[in-house]
Order: sequence, then C-alpha cells, then structure tokens
Amino acid sequence: MTQWKGLILAGGTGSRLFPVTKVVNKHLLPVYDKPMIYYPLSTLMLGGIRDFVLLCAPDSISQFQALLGDGSHWGITIEYVSQISPKGIADGFIQAENQLKDHNVALILGDNIFFGTGLPGQIKQAMSQEQGATIFGYEVTDTSQFGVVEVDETGKPVSIREKPKSSNSKLAVPGLYFYDSNVIDIAKKLSPSQRGELEISDLNRVYLADGELKLMSLGRGTAWLDGGTTSDLFEASQFIKTMENRTGMKIACLEEIAFRMNFVSRQQLTDLIDAEQNKNEYYAYVKDLIS
Repeated sequence: MTQWKGLILAGGTGSRLFPVTKVVNKHLLPVYDKPMIYYPLSTLMLGGIRDFVLLCAPDSISQFQALLGDGSHWGITIEYVSQISPKGIADGFIQAENQLKDHNVALILGDNIFFGTGLPGQIKQAMSQEQGATIFGYEVTDTSQFGVVEVDETGKPVSIREKPKSSNSKLAVPGLYFYDSNVIDIAKKLSPSQRGELEISDLNRVYLADGELKLMSLGRGTAWLDGGTTSDLFEASQFIKTMENRTGMKIACLEEIAFRMNFVSRQQLTDLIDAEQNKNEYYAYVKDLIS
C-alpha cells in the first residue's frame, strides 16, 4: 500500500500582511479562534494522513515547534524543514527531499482554508490513485489571479495556464495537490520561470503531458478561502465564526479530528486536555466532546 506524507508550505515573508507579520510567521496568525496553520493541517488529517513535513523559514521553525510540537499529542508526526529563500511551490519537494523520498505526497499551501462535508472523501479518492497526480478545480469569477485548468467536453484536463488575462475556463486550481513518488525527480528537472521560481503549474504540465494528471471538481458545496491579505484574513475569520456559531461545531479543531479519526484514544485526549489546565471556550468544547 502506498505511503502518503503531507507537505505543508508555510514559508514566504507575509509582506502583504505587514506589519502584523514583522515578528511572526503569517501562518501563525489567528483565523477567528485558531492559528491559520491548523486549517491546512486539519484538511489533510481528515483525509487520513498522519505524517507531515512543514516547510518554513529558518527563524520560524521555533515558533511552529512551540505551537505544534512533534504532533504526537494528536497521534501524528510533524517534521520541520527550513527553506532559506522561497523559490516557488514546486521547490518545496526538493527542499524536503530527504523527508519525502519514496512517498506519495499531498501538498497543501499553509494559507489555504478548505471547508466542505464532502472534502475528506474527495481527498481519500485522490489518494487512492497511486500513480500520477491529482489536482482540484474550483470555479471562480476572476481567473487572472490563479492557475487555471482548461478541460475538454468530457471534463478531462487539456491545458494549464498561470494567471491568464482571459480564459475560456473558470476553473482555478486551489493549493491542494496530490502526487506520486516521482514528483521530486520531476521538480528537479523544472526550469525557473521568468520570476525565478519553480512553478507548480509547470510541474502539473509535466504530468498532463504524460497523460497522468487527473482533475476533480470541488463543487459548490466546498468553500475555498485563503489568508494572504488582511481582507482575506478578515473574511476567512468571519466565515469560520459564522459557521461555528450557527452549527455549534468547531472547524479545524485538531483535538476533535484526532479523536474522531482514531489517531488518539479517549483517554489520551482526556490527558491532553487535563494537562493544558485551560478553561476557555475551545477547551470546553473538547472536554464536552470527550464526555
């Protein structure tokens, strides 16, 4: 059975969020009641992934370790890899080569937030494909800000364009990708783009040219948000707040996910909450879940 690892990209300078990112990595900023990094981590955990590699700037590793540790309290493993300077999304595979070698990889961008009841099933379906790559399509109104996939009359991907000024397709490619173990070798053969980066769209085009790129639609029942700008961060927080207040359920509560996915036992979760000695709303929610 194919072994999967999750690769979370949490690098970059967060310049669009300055000055709040002057002394803290943007992926540690709050999206309503949880750090941003909880959301991509929870997305892959819901798909059943338990082994993670987190890629970030060297001076951010200690911040992430203070928050996430090695992941063992959630029944997962988290390894940290430093990226001295961002060189594109596809470069993440090269930087984490030692940790990812011989594994299929689920890549998610650290500032992408997904929510939808059908998403875990779609992730598992993508992971059932042991060969090739799987990307998602999400319909947007303005394609000029995204990588865009064009499809034929059967829905099969035929081309990928990066931030086109105009396009016949409205399908943007979100920051959630699934690749077989050949992805590192493919990434190494890519040439830098005009902006000097190894582009994820170029990597996807290699799989497309080989006939090994699959496309799945996220559909209207799934929300895709990000926290790249102050407006994005505010809107994402508003969305999470609204959904949690109306349903009474937490989104991206790692303790709950670990428990429901059987990564930890009821006793392990009880011990974890008792050790925190915290009586705020978040931990009251988890304690209620246990009882």
